[in-house]
Amino acid sequence: MKELAKELNVSVATVSKALRDSHEISEQTKKTILEAASRLNYTMNPYASSLRNKKSKTIAVILPEVADNFFSLAINGIQSVAERKAYHVLIYLSHEKFLNEISIVNECNSGRVDGILISVTSETTNAEHIKKLLDENIPVVFFDRKIEDIHAASVTTNDYESGYQAALHLIDNGCHNLAFLSISASLSICNKRADGFKAALIEKNINETGNAIVECRGTNAEVYAQIKKLLTGDNPPDGIVASVERLAMTVYLICNETNVSIPDELKVIVFSTMETAPILNPPLSTITQPAFEIGKTAAELLFKGIEKKKYNLADEAIVLPSVLVARTSSLMS
Repeated sequence: MKELAKELNVSVATVSKALRDSHEISEQTKKTILEAASRLNYTMNPYASSLRNKKSKTIAVILPEVADNFFSLAINGIQSVAERKAYHVLIYLSHEKFLNEISIVNECNSGRVDGILISVTSETTNAEHIKKLLDENIPVVFFDRKIEDIHAASVTTNDYESGYQAALHLIDNGCHNLAFLSISASLSICNKRADGFKAALIEKNINETGNAIVECRGTNAEVYAQIKKLLTGDNPPDGIVASVERLAMTVYLICNETNVSIPDELKVIVFSTMETAPILNPPLSTITQPAFEIGKTAAELLFKGIEKKKYNLADEAIVLPSVLVARTSSLMS
């Protein structure tokens, strides 16, 4: 900026204001300075500006995994807002490990980021690490997965209602022995989906068996063996609601291996945003979550918390509804 100021015989402050499109500088002066900046290949240094303003111009996004298509779409929604705000996005993966999540959160609590978007792990059972962030006045927004016993902003979907509708859909299509495949006994989204599922069974006078709620945890091989035992046991279910898409893919693989026909012998519906669901064999029924909108809305809330110091971010609890899309996998033949 000093070189530009010297060449144009103006002050450094004038150059700085022109490059920031300040209303204090005339359009002709802005044009002259921008043309000179282009000729000299000058670009503004956002990090220097961040240091002056005591802002990192960076937000953190903490995810449990990226294999699930939901999180890929959510990241796109987050990025669409961050780009508009001229912010960088740091993406951290906890790999469904609570200790990893704590370590990442502690790393973020050092001025590295201006705010945090987080979807917690399936192992997360307390919120002490999040409370530390809030005590330091670092804006936090939960998206999709949240911790229930902490007062913080969140953007989620209608998990209880969706679990209820999924079970009701299978019952209406002839299922009498249903199973809900979960990934955690502590994760609130799984519990809400399972509670809705159980409510539909009670409403339709379908007795729950010991297999009604199945927690699928461990390595991929262990989960595969667990689901295979369920589907080939003495009392196999005739309808399955899978809480995440990878469990539905495991069900499809096992059915293919054991010659179990979907939907004739087993009907399947899953919480998923998978774009390939319509072209699977058979096409897979889904509870489709508004993943992009969840990410976008969560980011918009976070930036309100970053930009407006008196904004009561913690009171925000937005619920965006999911949609049941019935395809061949869950329909009566």
